[in-house]
Amino acid sequence: MSLRTLSDVKLSLDQSESTLLSIAEKKLGRKAAYFAIKKKSLDARDKNNIKYIYTIEFSAVPQAQPQTTYEKLSKEKMPKSNVLVVGSGPAGLFCALRLLEHGITPIVVERGAPVEEREKDIQTFCTHHVLDENSNIQFGEGGAGTFSDGKLNTQTHSPLNREVLQTFVKFGAPQEILWLSKPHIGSDNLKKVVKNMREYILQQGGKVLFHTRLTDIQTADGQVTEVTLQTKTKTQESMEKMPVSAVVLAIGHSARDTFEMLLGKGVPMRQKDFAVGTRIEHLQSKIGLAQYGKAYTQLPPADYKLVSHASERAAFTFCMCPGGYVMPSASEEYGLVTNGMSNYARDGLNANSALIAQVTRADFDSDSPLAGVEFQRKLERAAYVAGGGNYTAPVQLVGDFLQDKESGGFGEVLPTYAAGTTFADLRVVLPAPVTQALKIAILDMDRKLKGFAASDAILTAVETRTSSPVRIERDENCQSIGVKGIYPCGEGAGYAGGITSSAADGIRVATAVYKTFAQG
Repeated sequence: MSLRTLSDVKLSLDQSESTLLSIAEKKLGRKAAYFAIKKKSLDARDKNNIKYIYTIEFSAVPQAQPQTTYEKLSKEKMPKSNVLVVGSGPAGLFCALRLLEHGITPIVVERGAPVEEREKDIQTFCTHHVLDENSNIQFGEGGAGTFSDGKLNTQTHSPLNREVLQTFVKFGAPQEILWLSKPHIGSDNLKKVVKNMREYILQQGGKVLFHTRLTDIQTADGQVTEVTLQTKTKTQESMEKMPVSAVVLAIGHSARDTFEMLLGKGVPMRQKDFAVGTRIEHLQSKIGLAQYGKAYTQLPPADYKLVSHASERAAFTFCMCPGGYVMPSASEEYGLVTNGMSNYARDGLNANSALIAQVTRADFDSDSPLAGVEFQRKLERAAYVAGGGNYTAPVQLVGDFLQDKESGGFGEVLPTYAAGTTFADLRVVLPAPVTQALKIAILDMDRKLKGFAASDAILTAVETRTSSPVRIERDENCQSIGVKGIYPCGEGAGYAGGITSSAADGIRVATAVYKTFAQG
């Protein structure tokens, strides 16, 4: 009997998922030899009748799982020297994994620390305000996404997205990400997953070099031939020149020194629009009540995604973290940056999200490809000063922000930013057009989500690293249009936004590297 699919299967909150198997077997008229949930979403449009909606797949006969194999390079086609993957975020890790499938053994270099050491460095920063510029929320094994919520939903419809989810499960992510409409791994699980990926790369003959930063490239006849790597730990420092046949730039959106070096070496890049603003925190219970009504206690922590076009400058929420924490995310001295994080359980008291407004090239001070970097840096330094100059974050209650007055005390909502907070007028941090756009957006969003404009909700500044401020230009073969053998990749290069799309682009670039050598 063939495989059958049943969509739009509704279960009330009181019904167990085991009911789904009974439904499938009733349709079959016999025991199911194969059963799987393919999709699960929540319909909360009617707060008095909230339902889970499922798509299920089942059959009376066992179903073999398809096995994918990849063409491998022949010995004659193998690269003559090293294939370097710069960065161990999702783009870099998934690129390295796919290169291995094609028989290409990569060297992954990561300026930051292994995830175990990185976690200690972040704790030191939160407690003692001592910043390691190469091991922090932005840099280190797993990339910036490791200390986020591990959200895997994406606006892209790449056929690679399913493969990305399956790979995460293979390396230890919860299996439910394969069917949830809003999948997330959780920061606590993601740390284990990226460590498992690293160990697999090593087992397969690849190399992973931590505390190692790309500082220079050499070219000949328009082709990259050599790189300079700086290895710097807390106790020693060394430089190494390495011959290369290909360099994948999965460097992340905060690798400003690398952007500058590449631009100086003639690697074409251009400005890119992004968004800036603050983190906003509410009590998670209030968000749950607003989204689900009294049934919220029976449901997973509620999220939201809001957009406002009430002013000339679009504003929106981004990277919403139910039951999460606002994280100290600086990667440069004298600069302050926020981000959000949730663990898998999402069991913190507060909900937080970026509340940001669009900025475009018209907002920048110059035509330089790095003008967006300088725009970010200016805001981060203003936030650092407003917070007191020691990485404590400037905060303001929403009610006071709307009235242009400095706050004097917290209400029900208490800040989760681990390095401490200081009350400040956020107008000294944010550009006036952004401030105005956020004010209008808060009131507009409150009409869509009751309580969003609660007077005691907390704004923490400043959120600047929402996406890369540059795009490193590449051709249809994923190679730099200026230097052959260089493959811009992932979010930092301007070709992805978030974990899933970055991982998918890593796979895409690895395939392009393989094809380049195969066609030799």
